[in-house]
Amino acid sequence: MFRKVLAGLMAVCSLIIVSNTQAQDKIIDQIVGVVGSNIIMKSDIEAMYMQNQAQGIVSEGDMKCEILEEFLIEKLLIAEAQLDTTIEVTDSQLNQQLDQRMQYFIKNLGTERAVEDYFKKPISQIKSSLEEVIRNQLMTSQMRNKIISEVTVTPAEVRYNYRNMKPEEIPVVEPQVEYAQISIFPPIELEEENRIKARLREFKKRIEDGENFATLAVLYSEGPSAPNGGELGYMGRAQLDPAYAAAAFNLRGDRVSNVVKSEFGYHIIQLIDRKGEQVNTRHIILKPKPTPEALEQAGERLDSLASSIRRGTLTFEDAAIRFSADKNSRNGGGIAINPYTMSSKWKKEELEPDISKVLDKLNENEISDPFRTMDDKQRTVFKIVKLISRSKEHKANLQEDYQLLSELYLEKKREEALNKWISERQSKTYIHLDDTYVNCNFRFQGWIK
Repeated sequence: MFRKVLAGLMAVCSLIIVSNTQAQDKIIDQIVGVVGSNIIMKSDIEAMYMQNQAQGIVSEGDMKCEILEEFLIEKLLIAEAQLDTTIEVTDSQLNQQLDQRMQYFIKNLGTERAVEDYFKKPISQIKSSLEEVIRNQLMTSQMRNKIISEVTVTPAEVRYNYRNMKPEEIPVVEPQVEYAQISIFPPIELEEENRIKARLREFKKRIEDGENFATLAVLYSEGPSAPNGGELGYMGRAQLDPAYAAAAFNLRGDRVSNVVKSEFGYHIIQLIDRKGEQVNTRHIILKPKPTPEALEQAGERLDSLASSIRRGTLTFEDAAIRFSADKNSRNGGGIAINPYTMSSKWKKEELEPDISKVLDKLNENEISDPFRTMDDKQRTVFKIVKLISRSKEHKANLQEDYQLLSELYLEKKREEALNKWISERQSKTYIHLDDTYVNCNFRFQGWIK
């Protein structure tokens, strides 16, 4: 299990692995390719080959040749980026990416000490080893985006491409649904909010009197970070609730904040560390609970709305705009947007289980009875949903799946533009390969000169 978790982590650590490999076996460390002024070491290829084997990746061809070609493409992009004055990797970008990598490692391995033990290096040396990898990733990403930035597709092109696709090329679309929703939160009584705030002020005083914040978080916090002593890890402002971020970034030392209200509940916050525009904090969160009467009233209110919509005295769209508490869907007449695709279509596995269960029982244009569930911030909410459409598994067509076909054709055109660019740049760039790789069956023929 431990190795399985580390497989994804290793994908961004090739230089660390390479340096360990070189220390063990100097023989494999030799130059096998040069693109412009950028070199490819045999140890690069061996390290990536070992990663692929560890992850169970197989190939019908020569995997080492395929790995080499990926490195060649990367170095070709870097060689061009080095000549392009519009492409720049700033220290801020680099440091942000390094911090994110470190937090990813710590999250998967547990602690900084565990990360250092795994790589047999201090954190500072791990970061130093990763700098070139991350800088190259940022440069190649910018160069790739610049090459494809002007590639677009028109509706006429999408239609023409679709009509000329072979039957086996037309993608199969999984069953999907479109739905709209109206959400109502049961009101929280002022007495309950005051009780929660008083409890948190009590915790703050206990901490200031010498009790351990992390221990109290484990015992009393109602958030998923409670088992970790309330620690959230390094996050930027955009990753945090605005009210939480404002309080966290104003903290100094190990002082505890006053009570902070966010969309998730009420918090007290302690700063653990700050690195640039990221903070690592711990918090205790308590969530006010609605009374049984408030829960009943919320359900009854939605039931009344559903009845009005069914009678035709109010449309679902108008009701959503006027009454729904879900700010992500109400302005669109309640239509729920899939955050994975930014479209209104959802696969079954993308739906919240409670919503999926209700939609399964509805016919198109039918409205559900009110039901109780939890929102993405783990707050109690009542909903009614309307099934707009349900599609069966089918071959993609222009009427139902234009957006999908458009995205697929755009991706195809971008790939063609990138391939054309690679072929053109090969002839204009100094490239040399070691003789041991001249018999590789590369996708692009211009590597061997």
